[in-house]
Amino acid sequence: MWWNFIGRSHEEIARAREDWATGDRFGEVHGYDGPRLDAPPLPPTPLKPRGRAR
Repeated sequence: MWWNFIGRSHEEIARAREDWATGDRFGEVHGYDGPRLDAPPLPPTPLKPRGRAR
């Protein structure tokens, strides 16, 4: 999970961020009077899964 996006890979997170920025795939928040919040930039290194601790 990064910001409010969930994905299995860096590419899925990057795609979710792009979809958020362009208004695709995610709906509106009704009742919020401010501008749409921008997602922060992705870190300069690829995101890695944390793995499962059992």
